[in-house]
Amino acid sequence: MIKRKAINDLGVWYSKARRKPLILRGARQVGKSTLVREFAASAALPLWEVNLEKFKSLDTVFATLDPKQVLQELSLAPNLSGVGRGKGILFLDEIQESPKALACLRYFYEELPELAIIAAGSLLEFTLSQAEFSMPVGRVDYYWLGPLTFDEYVAGIGEHEAIAFLDAWKPGDTYPILLHERLLRRLREFLLVGGMPEALQVFMDTSDFNSAVAVHQSILETYRDDFSKYARGAELEKLRRVFDVIPRVAGRKVQYRQFHPDWKAQDIRHCLDLLQRAGLAFPVCHSSAQGLPLGAGEDPTVWKVFFLDVGLSGTANGNAFLGLEAFLEGSFYNEGVQAEQFAAQNLAAAQPHAQRFRLHYWLREGKSGNAELDFVIPSGTSVVPIEVKSGSTGSLRSLHQFMANHPGKLAIRLDLNAPSMQEIHTTVMSPDGKREVTYKLLNLPLYMAGRMGTVE
Repeated sequence: MIKRKAINDLGVWYSKARRKPLILRGARQVGKSTLVREFAASAALPLWEVNLEKFKSLDTVFATLDPKQVLQELSLAPNLSGVGRGKGILFLDEIQESPKALACLRYFYEELPELAIIAAGSLLEFTLSQAEFSMPVGRVDYYWLGPLTFDEYVAGIGEHEAIAFLDAWKPGDTYPILLHERLLRRLREFLLVGGMPEALQVFMDTSDFNSAVAVHQSILETYRDDFSKYARGAELEKLRRVFDVIPRVAGRKVQYRQFHPDWKAQDIRHCLDLLQRAGLAFPVCHSSAQGLPLGAGEDPTVWKVFFLDVGLSGTANGNAFLGLEAFLEGSFYNEGVQAEQFAAQNLAAAQPHAQRFRLHYWLREGKSGNAELDFVIPSGTSVVPIEVKSGSTGSLRSLHQFMANHPGKLAIRLDLNAPSMQEIHTTVMSPDGKREVTYKLLNLPLYMAGRMGTVE
């Protein structure tokens, strides 16, 4: 079983002197329920688990907003004897089935703060967005959970020395080539299998890529079936169409005709919003990136979209038909898309989990030529551009253009090479004529995408 880094975060939450009920948010099948069970086991805590999808009648009990009455009722259910007595965790799973339970969390916090409560659910975002629903603001904490990261996979297969080396490494240190080659192999595996817990566990148990792909296909069908819970008729058809197209257009500026040339832009945008709310896709917005915060220079009309997971995305695009060796060698049409998808979800996973993450990129469109950088991130008080390459070579033209017109002296390129640092001295054309540009380029392996916080 792969240990999630989130277990440590739950430990910090549980040890707080005045902890609030914790709501786990994220897409279906990213491992929310499993995480809670593993945390309780690792901390040797009793776990009182209530699946509210199975006990929908409890909604009337939660409607009383009386925590003591709720616990009394729960204590009569199978396997819940002693609930709320002493140390332990009350886990309300599938809480979207009982909106009254969400409202009741406020009163648990105010009247029984000593009781540790975790809530989770699939499609929870739709319950939270309902106009008639009032969230207990200030009385609960949130934790956003996504797919497993590359580092979690590497640690899960026993490569602890590799993780320890990466944790200690800093730019300028030597880097063992054999370690780099081994991690590149693991990267190729992850690009195909992805970070959905069931798929990754099946691959680790069997070393069979086809078994992992079968899990992907099942998950994708489950998501499509879920759409009927919040869409009907023509809207349902459009939602499924947009869902199917996202893996093909990931990493490209969103143009609504990409999804269907005859549909209204507002209908497609609505579908994209629904999918983002369900956690199945996430946006990366353009920012002028002239300074921090990046959101201050954001243009919400210029954006690109990514899928939940690189493995699911690859299966949706037909990577299962490539053959293992072709994929491991990187000789396939959409390898650039997969590389950028991998970088996006690992960059997102490295952000604080208390709020929905935000990623940005930079795009310049004009008569003098377009320039685009895959991501821009904050680093200390500076903005750092990131360019993602699926191979070992590539042009730096967009980086030159960005560095010529933005403050900052560091840029990052993610590719398949071992780490290195270069001093870039070049000349670019600007409206005022030629301009000298000097900056440091930090080349990092793509598998370090989730470690940008260590390279300031």
